[in-house]
Formats: sequence, structure tokens, C-alpha cells
Amino acid sequence: MTSDSDDALSWDGDEQTPPAASALPAGWNAVGKGSDGVRRVDDDSAAAGETVADPAESEPLSTATLLVLGVVGGVYLLYSIGWVVGGLRLKPLANFFVADAMFLPWFVLAIAAPALWFLATWVLTRGRAAWVRVCLLLLGVVLLVPWPFVTVGVIGS
Repeated sequence: MTSDSDDALSWDGDEQTPPAASALPAGWNAVGKGSDGVRRVDDDSAAAGETVADPAESEPLSTATLLVLGVVGGVYLLYSIGWVVGGLRLKPLANFFVADAMFLPWFVLAIAAPALWFLATWVLTRGRAAWVRVCLLLLGVVLLVPWPFVTVGVIGS
């Protein structure tokens, strides 16, 4: 049994991890024991021999952004259900004007539009600020309203 007070704050195998490499900016000199292993920072602010991680991939999403993504994703799911219900309710009336071959592709596209908007916004705003992603998602909430469901409803006349 060891009496080291740090044992409670560590996991097995923590000792084997190498320390992070340190790097100095131009004009600074390392002195003392181990100074020959210190790297220099290049002009592109990356230490020699290291790669810079993509900032969009290294930063986790904030709690507020995750909350907005969940709420907007739920709204988009409800929109897809609204397009199904409203489109099926609208189909007998649409048969007077267009053939089934014209109605079906647009019906499927209307159902998939909220999911496609969410996916496109997620992929195309990957390296941008969180507020840009949130604004585009909220724009989709306004643009993708299932109007056949809103105007006619499930039991409308």
C-alpha cells in the first residue's frame, strides 16, 4: 500500500504518457537541463515537426449550441411529419391538376427537405462561427414550414 496522496488522482498507465513537446518563439533561448530538446516555432506558428489541428475539429460545441441543435433538429423532424400528413391530405386535390408522376418526386423532396437543410447547414458551416450555423438553421425553420399541414391541417375542409 502506498501513501502517495496523488494516487487517488491518477489512473493506471498515466506515468507512461510522454510530456507534451514545448516550443519557443523566435528570439527566445532555452537554458538549463533539457534545453537541447526544446523546439522552435516556425513562421506559421507551428512548432517544427508538429502539425496544427483544424480549429473546427478541436473545439467542442458549447452547451447552448448543442441545445439549439437539438431543438431545431426536433422541429425539423416535426416538419417532415407535417409534410407527410399535409401532402397526403393534399394528394386528392393535386390529382386534379398534376399526374402522380409529377406529384410523387416533389412530395418526397418536401419530406426530405428539412433533413437535407440540416445536413447541408452542418457540413457547409463546419469551419465557421457557431452563430452562423444557428442563424442558417433558424432560417430553415422559417423557410421549411409545412404549409399544406398549416393551412389545411389533418381534418381541414
